Amino acid sequence: MKKTSPKQSLEGAAYLQAPSSISKFWLFLTVTLSGGSVMILELLGTRIIAPYYGVSLYVWSSLIAVTMIALALGYYLGGYLADRYTKFRLTHIVMLASIAIVLIPFISGPIMQFTNPLGIRGGAFLSALLLFTVPLTALAMVGPFVIKLATYDLQGVGRTAGSVYAVSTIGSVIATLLLGFYLLPMLGSRSIIFSLSIMLLLLALTLMFLDKISFSQISSGLPIWLVTVIVGLLSFNGYAKPHVLGGGFEVQHEEESVYGWVRVVDDLRNENRLLLSDASVLSAISLKTGKSLLSYQAVLGGLPLFRPGAKSALLIGLGGGHVALDLKAKGLATDTIEIDPAVAEASLRYFHFKPTGDFIVGDARYEIKKLHKHYDIIIHDCFTGGSEPTHLLTVEMLRELRSLLTPRGVLALNYVGFTEGEGSAAVASVYKTLRAVLPNVSVFITEKEEFTDFIFLASNQPVVLDSADSDPRVQWLLDHQYVVDDADGILITDDFNPMESMQVRKSEVYRKIFMQRIALELLVL
Repeated sequence: MKKTSPKQSLEGAAYLQAPSSISKFWLFLTVTLSGGSVMILELLGTRIIAPYYGVSLYVWSSLIAVTMIALALGYYLGGYLADRYTKFRLTHIVMLASIAIVLIPFISGPIMQFTNPLGIRGGAFLSALLLFTVPLTALAMVGPFVIKLATYDLQGVGRTAGSVYAVSTIGSVIATLLLGFYLLPMLGSRSIIFSLSIMLLLLALTLMFLDKISFSQISSGLPIWLVTVIVGLLSFNGYAKPHVLGGGFEVQHEEESVYGWVRVVDDLRNENRLLLSDASVLSAISLKTGKSLLSYQAVLGGLPLFRPGAKSALLIGLGGGHVALDLKAKGLATDTIEIDPAVAEASLRYFHFKPTGDFIVGDARYEIKKLHKHYDIIIHDCFTGGSEPTHLLTVEMLRELRSLLTPRGVLALNYVGFTEGEGSAAVASVYKTLRAVLPNVSVFITEKEEFTDFIFLASNQPVVLDSADSDPRVQWLLDHQYVVDDADGILITDDFNPMESMQVRKSEVYRKIFMQRIALELLVL
């Protein structure tokens, strides 16, 4: 038997396969588009899950974990299939991704209702797993396949593999910036999902043509092609899908901004109008009277009781603008800061808000640095009980607000929480952090229940109510004054801010109440 020398073995192994009929341009374009599609799906995942589970660290962690799982699985399967199944082509992978993506808007509602009993953490993770594993895995398979097709000899394996993953990463970077800066504000999630699916379908058909697959080879992939076309055609109504709701709800307006899915919804059964952002209620008014139905806002509107000579106010967190209007009626010019332009626009068009001072749209942490005024009253109203910007609760943020107060100024902060049990430490932490910034902190609750709104009033000079005052508002406040024990609280800082983990129970309870009062169709994008 003739033996093969090591040199002959290496020479034989140096040639790996015949050159692919698909040019390197199309192979690398496919990798670029697949890498960009991965990032688009990962980022859009929060927009799809947020209306049901909110935007929190748990949702982001779930999506990132699912993306990593799918990428690992896709890299392995792609390499395995590329080596062993020559009839399975690159076009089939791209078609599979197209099908899985186009189905997401249709199955997201049933899946999230199915996972709902698992709570925010378990439900968010399983929803992400069921919705995104298949499309992300298919997209991850593209890289190993392209490496196989673009590599002709061993000497070029390293260069080809490095080029493929570099190009894929470049595609991810471009898609991330394009989505965040342009596509999402202009088109919205549904339109982007359907456009992405159609783009991948066209790419798959192009690859099929370039690969010169015979009709007998195409026929094995024809059912996939047909399903993709049918689903794609059926999904065209998704670009401007109207919400058809039962249960007496009517959507007056909806807009997807970079911060959330903002809707104005009329509850015709109770004759109310709601301003929603994802799964949070920002405002609620009576359609008959136009008055706010949120009891804590009535307390905030009565803040001039504590400082009768107050002339100016700053409101952080506009909602429907009712607090600013109440203060205006009492003679205070009120500057407002609202991060979401869609919320600001909805307050003007559907809640009869008219700016009574400077009307600022932007993130409060950034915008307050540009203010050069001092206010008699500052109202910090960003913590509804739904998705919350916990970076606005830190001692650094509160110190900046303190610097904007007049000597007798009052900082009012509304916070939803528990009087006892799990979650009460979060309330104690807010109190302790306020006390670290301002020496006098009084607390009032809107309901004498375990789960309620806490209204913190912090100032350099004591906030005093006269028990002999016959004003019913004063008597109500005295009756609802609350003493906070901050022994279990922590100082919330930019460096150490575990508020999301301390608010899990609150998020669950708030979400349960929210879902009891809102049609489930409103929670699905």
